[in-house]
Amino acid sequence: MSEATQLPDDVEAVRAALVDWYEADHRSYPWRETTDPYPILVSEVMSQQTQLDRVAEAWHDFMDEWPTVEALAAADRADVVGFWTDHSLGYNNRAKYLHEAAQQVVEEFGGSFPEDPDSLSELMGVGPYTANAVASFAFNNGDAVVDTNVKRVLHRAFDVPDDDSAFERVASDLMPPGASRVWNNAIMELGGVACGKAPACDEAGCPWRAWCHAYETGDFTAPDVPTQPTFEGSRRQMRGRVVKTLRAHGDQPLDTLGSRVRVDYSPEGEYGRDWLRGLLDDLESDGLVDVQDGGDETVARLRR
Repeated sequence: MSEATQLPDDVEAVRAALVDWYEADHRSYPWRETTDPYPILVSEVMSQQTQLDRVAEAWHDFMDEWPTVEALAAADRADVVGFWTDHSLGYNNRAKYLHEAAQQVVEEFGGSFPEDPDSLSELMGVGPYTANAVASFAFNNGDAVVDTNVKRVLHRAFDVPDDDSAFERVASDLMPPGASRVWNNAIMELGGVACGKAPACDEAGCPWRAWCHAYETGDFTAPDVPTQPTFEGSRRQMRGRVVKTLRAHGDQPLDTLGSRVRVDYSPEGEYGRDWLRGLLDDLESDGLVDVQDGGDETVARLRR
């Protein structure tokens, strides 16, 4: 995708598909169930270079020990650093900065967190990414998050080049206005669950398969995934071709669709109707296509 390349024409459908997927089922973490900026900030600081599943136990223990920003501000710094060490959270200076940030909130902001990314960046140890995350998840007042997972998603789905300004532009264009809380959670969940270094497109029911460049081509390389998986001729690649063909040509009789998906399609052959029907059954189960049997003709169509 060049700088001038636009997102899909049906960008509203792209947005709705992701949000619906996220809201239907996502990993449950306690900091996702609150809009209180204090526990959200704690989770963001803890999760820097630490997997979320490992953060959960430490986060609960931390919140039990210092349940409010006032409690943390009044704590002995040595106790906070000791907690960090005991829970193997790494980089003890993050504990020090978190404690100082709590003191800033109490002493400089009267106990109320600032609500926009620029103001949150004034807190000790809170960089642009963390400030934007807290603004998004606590106040629904952030910009589009662009982390490693989001870059991977955008590179694969929309062929965005490995360029920070391109990622930021596309992420910003894609995020619905005034929806940073749900959107940033959703796209990071997509990167963590469906579009990891080893893709799980079908297994995780990725909502962007109908638009995804990687799903269509079988090339799942990304900025942090330099080795291309072996994908040529795989069922996943063929499912992508089915989706691409139906998007390009509309409703298709089975044999017409098959011949457009594979040049060696033969109705009664190895790559024939039974093979194609297996692909369609998978896509139908995933909610991407409908297959209608009627009279002498079976027709496949993208689900609207």
